Amino acid sequence: MAHSAQAKKRIRQSEQRRSVNRSRKSEIRTLTRRLFGLVEQKDAAAASALLRDITSKLDKAARKNLYHKNNVARKKSHLAALVNRLGS
Repeated sequence: MAHSAQAKKRIRQSEQRRSVNRSRKSEIRTLTRRLFGLVEQKDAAAASALLRDITSKLDKAARKNLYHKNNVARKKSHLAALVNRLGS
C-alpha cells in the first residue's frame, strides 16, 4: 500500500481514470452491438445515423488515448463497410 501523499493521490487519480475509461469503452461496445442489430434488421437509415455517432465516439476515444488510432481506424472501416453493404 502507498505511504506518501503523492502515491495515495496517484492511486485515487488512477481509479477515477479507470472508471471513466471503462464506461466509455462499454458505451462504444454497446453502440456497436446495437449497430450489428440494425444491420441484421436491414434498417439502413438508423444504421447510418448510429454509425455517425459511433464514429464520433471512437474518434474522441482515440484522442483520449483510450484506443490506438489504428485500432479506431480499423473499427470505423469495418463498421462503415457493414453499413455500406446494407445500402447497396
